[in-house]
Amino acid sequence: MTLPRRFLPSLSSLRALEALDRLGSASAVAEELALTQSAVSRQLQTLEKQLGAELILRDRKRLALSPAAQDYAAEIRQALDQIARASLRLRVAPLTGTLNLAILPAFGMRWLMPRLPDFARLHPEVTINMATRLVPFNFQDDPFDAAIHYGRGDWPGTERLLLRHERMIPVCAPDLTGALADPARLLDLPLMHIQTRPRAWQSWFAQAGVTVTPPLPGTIHDQFATMIQAALHGLGVALLPDYLVETELATGRLIAPCGGAVEAEGAYYLVWPKSRARDPSLGKFRAWLAEMAEPEDPLPR
Repeated sequence: MTLPRRFLPSLSSLRALEALDRLGSASAVAEELALTQSAVSRQLQTLEKQLGAELILRDRKRLALSPAAQDYAAEIRQALDQIARASLRLRVAPLTGTLNLAILPAFGMRWLMPRLPDFARLHPEVTINMATRLVPFNFQDDPFDAAIHYGRGDWPGTERLLLRHERMIPVCAPDLTGALADPARLLDLPLMHIQTRPRAWQSWFAQAGVTVTPPLPGTIHDQFATMIQAALHGLGVALLPDYLVETELATGRLIAPCGGAVEAEGAYYLVWPKSRARDPSLGKFRAWLAEMAEPEDPLPR
């Protein structure tokens, strides 16, 4: 289906409208786009004629967007960003491939990074750009081709590959407490919570046979790294993935007062939008990760 031309305005006109919404003045738009103010005004007038709608509120020499135009600018901004990202990807690596990957900081550092040299050796033609994200996000709003994230694998509009389940273990400094025969006694100690796992302690106590009434008191942290440091300094009991504290437990800097780890409700996944499923670089990375995720592949010690 071919849309009428009036519904496909020029990129120059759309950029002028988006910039006016974002910057608030024609002079700022002219500076950003390297145009004169008269040229900006003409671009906006052309857009109004094409769409047959009043977009600009003119008060003497000041230009502002109508409410409908503001909504329109918010919608086209995503499309303009997507075009810019696609163009940048083509320009930066026209003969190779790139993969823009979101990762969780702790899992990325301890699980993914030690394995990446193998991928680089096998696929030197693929460049992986990485950025950390701690909370779930929308692929439509963030410039990522895929993400390594934690959850139940129920992100809408995506496909996923299970990497590994998570096992959680309470740990603390040796002088905070000794071994506890009764897990319920942990409730008498300061508990540390991770922001991205609000039900972690509740789930752990349930598996330990302890009835609790949420919300549980304690301090809240946004990263496991800060929880580990807080636990090392005796500030409380941290509930952590077991692979993150193997060294601290082995050296006795931390202890597990209630024994071993239990499986958590979520797991780590490689997740990607369905629209990117056939991307060649993602396909190579996905196939390689599938081998890394096999049960017999242990975490680095």
